[in-house]
Amino acid sequence: MILLPAVDIRDGRAVRLRQGRFEDETVYADEPLQAARSFVEAGARWLHVVDLDGAREGAPANLGHLEQIADELGVPVQFGGGLRSAESIGAALEAGASRVLVGTAAFTDPQLLEAALAQWGERVAVAVDVRGGRVSVSGWTEQTEIGAEQLIERLQEQGAARFVYTNADRDGMLEGLDLDEVRRVAAAVRGQFVISGGVGSLDDLRALRAARLPSLEGVISGKALYERRFTVQEALRALDGGD
Repeated sequence: MILLPAVDIRDGRAVRLRQGRFEDETVYADEPLQAARSFVEAGARWLHVVDLDGAREGAPANLGHLEQIADELGVPVQFGGGLRSAESIGAALEAGASRVLVGTAAFTDPQLLEAALAQWGERVAVAVDVRGGRVSVSGWTEQTEIGAEQLIERLQEQGAARFVYTNADRDGMLEGLDLDEVRRVAAAVRGQFVISGGVGSLDDLRALRAARLPSLEGVISGKALYERRFTVQEALRALDGGD
């Protein structure tokens, strides 16, 4: 299982939000590259980079930071935020993303998702963000009435095979994962998914490993790493079973 340290970018800085709320932000680094480099130097083999400005505005606003991170650090980068057109998806891949996340557009524009999957295949993953048990879109600012499993099934019928699932209510709270929720998602996903939202301790990572869910590819951690609840190396050992 892979660990993806999170680098969320807003106003040119590396930040973390509590529960996906833009008004509740903590700045952790003045330069996103600085935060990303600290994770890679500590041993991270992937990065999860989110353009929070893009998520709100509907078009990527931080591709320059993505390009800098991808060029200078040499690890695969998963990138999302505001990718709601074929042009923006292509631009993110051109800027160095190894994998891009389509969120709102996957819900509102099925034809775009199908075209992106046809052109870029498994380099395109779908972000499924949930708040209050229902899918949330437009940078977590708009609520829908559809449940996560229902949406995942619909997206798989369109050809999606890779997902990133975030419980926005738990994101940035350090209160732990909902393992029952993770198991439900794992049962719904026929391909692979990455889980995000709530990791607060190494016990959360050990529990994911112990669950032995074949469709669970990895886990995203942001605030727990920034707040030094554990190190990258400790997290890798916990996920690899070397703890």
